[in-house]
Amino acid sequence: MAIAAQPAPTIQFLQMPTSAAWVEQALANLDTVLLDHSHCERKAAGVALNLMCRYPSSTRLVRTLTAIAQEELSHFELVNQWLERRQIPLRPLPAPPYGAGLSAQVRREEPLRQLDSLLVAALIEARSHERLGLLATHCPDPELAQFYGSLRASEARHYGAYWVLAADEFDRAVVSDRLERLAVVESQLLATLHPEPRIHS
Repeated sequence: MAIAAQPAPTIQFLQMPTSAAWVEQALANLDTVLLDHSHCERKAAGVALNLMCRYPSSTRLVRTLTAIAQEELSHFELVNQWLERRQIPLRPLPAPPYGAGLSAQVRREEPLRQLDSLLVAALIEARSHERLGLLATHCPDPELAQFYGSLRASEARHYGAYWVLAADEFDRAVVSDRLERLAVVESQLLATLHPEPRIHS
């Protein structure tokens, strides 16, 4: 059954909504998407930890990112329980161009590196929030759909937290302008459906 075209974007920060084609691809490959979701949660915890180690002098940043890392690891465990339940073994997956494409936008000199790193993390969390919501809405397995829905709120908190951290350190106009530029790139990276189903593909 075809998925209806998605409405105009409603997720803050995102320039374009996810296509119906991605939803159809994900639903046809739920086991692979679940496995990739596990990798995403692990990587998200790593991003928070890396930023915390890179910028240890900000008490608010360290506290915020500690909480995010802990929650991401909790989600990692929950997704892995679903993998066990569906008898899906943990294994590496080739990464789509999404993460590398966004990382390439991060400027290398400080403090611009900090700004871009926080905003890229915010965009990834915002897209995760959107896509988990789509899976919660369309997944044919009611329990798995409920699971996806249970994670949406935390993804929203995370993308908001990264934005707040950026706004605390930098001028709001600078943050908004840079976020808009990065969001354009983020949407462009998803404009063509990747042949291998992933959470961010």
